[in-house]
Amino acid sequence: MKKIISVLFFIALSLLWSAQAYPLCVKINKANLRTGPGTSYEKAWEVYKYMPFLKVGASTSGDWFAVKDVDGDINWIHKKLITTSFKCAVVKKASVNVRKGPGTNYSTSSLSPAAQYSSFRVLKKKGKWVRVKDEWDHIGWIHTDYLWIQ
Repeated sequence: MKKIISVLFFIALSLLWSAQAYPLCVKINKANLRTGPGTSYEKAWEVYKYMPFLKVGASTSGDWFAVKDVDGDINWIHKKLITTSFKCAVVKKASVNVRKGPGTNYSTSSLSPAAQYSSFRVLKKKGKWVRVKDEWDHIGWIHTDYLWIQ
């Protein structure tokens, strides 16, 4: 009986661990999110490089990931379009200033203002400020209050 209970415990633990959400970033210039796990499903929306997501599930084949976005919506993306090698961020407010340095005492950069859903690669953090890079390699700083970082 103890053996059966411990086997069931380890099965339950492995299922729980595999269901954990973890961060993903779009690694190509443009990617389609789908309403289901495959190209035969309707395109939900198009996203751009560095868009962050949380993986919340996978297709039975393992080729498609169910992902949650900044708004909490869940759609599907093919595994070849994303990476876990770096962190990404997306603007969660209507518009935000992008600064030349980590503080409001720095002037705004050429990226400013960044519109809602603009996505960036996270380069580093300094206090409450994040140094980001866009898909064209422009660099600036945004306060963490205005970003959803994964």
